[in-house]
Amino acid sequence: MPFIIKQFSVEKKTPAFLFLIRELGMTHKVAQRMISKGRLLCNGEYVMKDSFQLEGKVELIDFEPQTRGLVPIFVTNDFALFDKPSGVLIHPQNRHTPYSLIDEIKHHFGRDANITHRIDQETSGLVLSANNKKSERTLKMMFEERKMQKRYLALVHGEVKEIMDIKEPLLRREDESAIVRMVVRVHPEGKYSETLITPIQYFPELDMTLVEAKPLTGRQHQIRVHLFHVKHPIVGDPIYGQSESDIVRFLDRDIDSSERIKLGGAKRLLLHASQLEFSYGGNDYVVKSKTDFLKECYEAMTT
Repeated sequence: MPFIIKQFSVEKKTPAFLFLIRELGMTHKVAQRMISKGRLLCNGEYVMKDSFQLEGKVELIDFEPQTRGLVPIFVTNDFALFDKPSGVLIHPQNRHTPYSLIDEIKHHFGRDANITHRIDQETSGLVLSANNKKSERTLKMMFEERKMQKRYLALVHGEVKEIMDIKEPLLRREDESAIVRMVVRVHPEGKYSETLITPIQYFPELDMTLVEAKPLTGRQHQIRVHLFHVKHPIVGDPIYGQSESDIVRFLDRDIDSSERIKLGGAKRLLLHASQLEFSYGGNDYVVKSKTDFLKECYEAMTT
């Protein structure tokens, strides 16, 4: 469990931030961040001010990364790229999450290393991490300014015969249903969204097509919703293309692998972040995933 509770006994009153700096070697900024996140307790009460005088029983809820052997496929002084397996979370959902990609990132590159963007838990493929706070700010801004060119592979239902430039506005807002709140949809009041779809190979025995998807905007679930909208949902998608009752069952983890194959064609979402292209520090980078995505597709379609 990456989140652990460290216990201390403080006999003489000490400012909270000074205690974290002296006892645990934190910088002032890190100490302030730990306090503001409610990670420090004194005699069972949360400490919310860095000037609070600690005395007595002190507890710190700290993150200690737990590696499972995943190593980056590309590393520089400022950033690294990981080939994330399907099923691995990017960030822990709560303090009881046993493992996420952030474990590996901080295990390899230290406390200041962090994620610069996100992909869904079931989506596999490339994730870019920053090795320090300066590069984190720069890389996150590059994603916001669309200076990162991302390419995905997806196995979709039906035959895609030609290139499609899908320009459909996407909306995600609260509505009358808890399910609707989770689901992004094409809607005239939504934000402009564009995805370029290129067919690669059609498999007639499966009536499925391997496509490349290039998102030209960065909306949540953009590729999934756009492909569903043009009647080519991604194989294994547990939300887009499924009934509301089955979506609820999936979210409640009440559907096993064999039933997912029957409902959607695969036991995982067959979407893979395959390539990332960008310029940084005067250098141009084109990094490609090393995963055999078609092999993973076939494995995901069998019990």
